[in-house]
Amino acid sequence: LLSLVQVAQTLAQKYDVVVTNPPYMGSSGMGAKLAEYVKKNYPDSKSDLFAVFIEVCSRMAKQNGHQAMITQHAWMFLSSFEKLREKMMLTETVNMAHLGARAFEEIGGEVVQTTSFVRVRTHIDNYKGVYCRLIEPTTQQGKEDMFLACENRYIANQDNFAKIPGSPVAYWIGQDVFRVFSEKSVRDYAEPRHGMSTGNNDVCLKLWFEINRRKICFDASSLEEFDSSNCKFAPYKKGGSFRLWYGNNDYVIAYDKKSRQIMESLPGYRSSSTGFFFKPSINWSDVSTSAFGMRVSPRGFAFDGRGASMFCNNDVMMYIAALLASKFTTYILNILNPTLTFNIENVAAIPVIIDKNKKKQIEFTAADNIRLSKTDWDSFETSWDFQRHPLLQHAVFTPQMVAKEEANGYLTINGIADAYRHWEQVCNERFNQLKANEEELNRIFIDIYGLQDELTPEVADKDVTVRKADLGRDIRSFISYAVGCMFGRYSLDVDGLAYAGGEWDSSKYASFAADKDNIIPICDDEYFEDDIVGLFVEFVKTVYGADTLDKNLKFIADALGGKGQPKDVIRNYFLNEFYSDHCKIYQKRPIYWLFDSGKKNG
Repeated sequence: LLSLVQVAQTLAQKYDVVVTNPPYMGSSGMGAKLAEYVKKNYPDSKSDLFAVFIEVCSRMAKQNGHQAMITQHAWMFLSSFEKLREKMMLTETVNMAHLGARAFEEIGGEVVQTTSFVRVRTHIDNYKGVYCRLIEPTTQQGKEDMFLACENRYIANQDNFAKIPGSPVAYWIGQDVFRVFSEKSVRDYAEPRHGMSTGNNDVCLKLWFEINRRKICFDASSLEEFDSSNCKFAPYKKGGSFRLWYGNNDYVIAYDKKSRQIMESLPGYRSSSTGFFFKPSINWSDVSTSAFGMRVSPRGFAFDGRGASMFCNNDVMMYIAALLASKFTTYILNILNPTLTFNIENVAAIPVIIDKNKKKQIEFTAADNIRLSKTDWDSFETSWDFQRHPLLQHAVFTPQMVAKEEANGYLTINGIADAYRHWEQVCNERFNQLKANEEELNRIFIDIYGLQDELTPEVADKDVTVRKADLGRDIRSFISYAVGCMFGRYSLDVDGLAYAGGEWDSSKYASFAADKDNIIPICDDEYFEDDIVGLFVEFVKTVYGADTLDKNLKFIADALGGKGQPKDVIRNYFLNEFYSDHCKIYQKRPIYWLFDSGKKNG
């Protein structure tokens, strides 16, 4: 037993200084015995072994002794470490170098974010520690240079952290920001909810274009209304990339009675929020490397854990949406939890001041932003509300329409080059209007919260989430639309989907007939009467007229970037690139299928 006694003496001994880089291990990675031990003895830090070591090392230090560590920075912000932070408030942070991501050349990526700190085991009233915020440089050398130059240094009294919900270690904020946390919060006006877990997304979810559109009920306001529609699928919010105001509407869920029974039997199924399905909501993606991406959804949607939602009364919904889309919210969330995750507890804690004098202006601007973003989203064929390709929107004019467009400052269409310039003008106007609207909302909320010293209203172009015109992308999407017309998915005579399952109606295709056998050859020459290049040329002639055909084909070929005669460039695109572009657009779930006999384009 002597060796055990020596170990016990060593572990029980107190030290002037305790220094370590602790091991990292989440609770899910612990063995059963370790997990049970940690849960029993360290309930405030049980989520990760590095946090347990923060507690252990504090106990190993003498009274007035020092504890120096480098750890992941999650303990500073996550709700799972809130009780640990409260316990740490009983001793003082002497100094901290908050390193963030990419602090070490050997460790890449944004996931590992670190902080190094020195604490002293005592409490001194009004003690102020020194904090170095080194998270912006993206290299080890950049962080070192900033530290040695004494830049980004803050003096903070950690007692102030308790004024913020969750007590995050927000050392860099000023007194004006602490003040706003005394206001009401989002949870006083709305109910943020985690979405469901299906248990098996591959079984339960589809992208909307994979199935017969008639089987989707897009606008049910309740489960009863959905069931009475006799549809199988409902729209489903599933997070997605950073986008503001509207969009990321890609998925549907099998939600008829039989599908619900199958889903409920799956391991991992969770349904705590199904009572909120089909109601108008505000959504966001819970993981993002960018700003907070708020989007408004009309009625009809179910929602996922990755696409969390909140529900509020109509009289404040647009105001709350505008607030969540502002720089103020991203700033506050970076205080509450500057990790890659926006959880519902953090969103619920965002301070809310309803300014009645500015409420109408805010709501009007927010509604305009939703309109602009929806118009952008619906301009691409991956939207279920897509109507007609934007390069065809103004392709055929009556004299009255020409006069109207020219009066509005738009070009008269005379071929695809003019159509593209018109589209470019429309996109620029939409982009600039949305950016101006967002900056105006930022200005209003900065004034409401009195944070002129902390924030500026300007929005960077990269953060405006409607798209500008892109010649290469837009000509490729025009070609994709033309192929859709060849197959009958689209028609020049009707808006939206002309055929996506159900009964075929040949009367919809008077201007440009769909291919008879639904098989279109892609060959190295025009061997068949329905050769894809021949059909495409006919499509361009139908849309823009025979007089400008050669000019239009050259414009298309130049946009594709190939060399040679226009038809040869277009043929090479169909042979070598079209189908890979199609699979990319439709997320590897193609709606047209390619059959070939190998690498030689047989």
